[in-house]
Amino acid sequence: MMDIERIDYHVPALLDESMEALRISPAGVYVDATFGGGGHSRAILSRLGTKGRLFAFDQDADAEANAPTNDPRFVFVRSNFRYLASFLRYHGVHRVDGVLADLGVSSHHFDTPERGFSFRFDGEADMRMNNRAGRTAADVVNTYTEEQLADLLQAYGELTDARRVAQAIVRARDEQPIRTTAELTAILQPMAGRRDASGFYAQVFQALRIEVNDEMEALSEMLHQALRVIRLGGRLAVITYHSLEDRPVKRFMRSGRTDGHCAEDVYGNRLSPIRPVGRKPIVPTAEEVTRNPRVRSAKLRVGEIINEEEQ
Repeated sequence: MMDIERIDYHVPALLDESMEALRISPAGVYVDATFGGGGHSRAILSRLGTKGRLFAFDQDADAEANAPTNDPRFVFVRSNFRYLASFLRYHGVHRVDGVLADLGVSSHHFDTPERGFSFRFDGEADMRMNNRAGRTAADVVNTYTEEQLADLLQAYGELTDARRVAQAIVRARDEQPIRTTAELTAILQPMAGRRDASGFYAQVFQALRIEVNDEMEALSEMLHQALRVIRLGGRLAVITYHSLEDRPVKRFMRSGRTDGHCAEDVYGNRLSPIRPVGRKPIVPTAEEVTRNPRVRSAKLRVGEIINEEEQ
């Protein structure tokens, strides 16, 4: 069985609340779409009986190293959660009782300099969740046009002076390629000014990370696939950390679509396949924030399937 007490890689956010949201049945089949350090998976497994099953998705090799190898109820899938339905079908599973996704970047990633996720450390400007393939943050800052950089900084970093930041990056890379997080932070430093410098750096790094990992499109694909695999009465629980991901999740819980447009019948009645559980998102208690400040912006939204979609 899995070591339920081992939580040294990443402290799971809203753990008790997310377990309650899933309403775990001992014989049920569940998906942890963001395995990470395995904290949520351990909690799910502790509530499953011998006939229960858990499928955990993560595209990161470091996360895979945390996966148990001696629990027959557990299957680790080394893949992005955007391929949720396909891999479940591969394993002969067509319906599950619940899906949980914690969209936060793990503490391990932020605290590992060579992964390039944090401006606090010097390391290669990588930022890939899947370090086996794909472009890096260095590729983005060195090859995107000024207009492309400005657009992504505005869209994903919500920077009001995105154009100015993009211009500074392009000027610097004309002198020499930008390879490390320290080099990138040095370029940004003159623009930090009197604003919240840490917040400014975080916005830029967030924008690059989202672009590198195609996070918004992957989220949309995962949510729509969840409708195809969760049984009638099953639950979808998603933990978000910033408004860019929370907005589409909120719309999805109400309409079954990330754009918020809900189908209607001839009488104007909404035909959403999912309904939100609770009127407001669940947020961490003050005690949890004190223990783990990185969860202070977390929001848990829960939806219940009320109309099954065809596979």
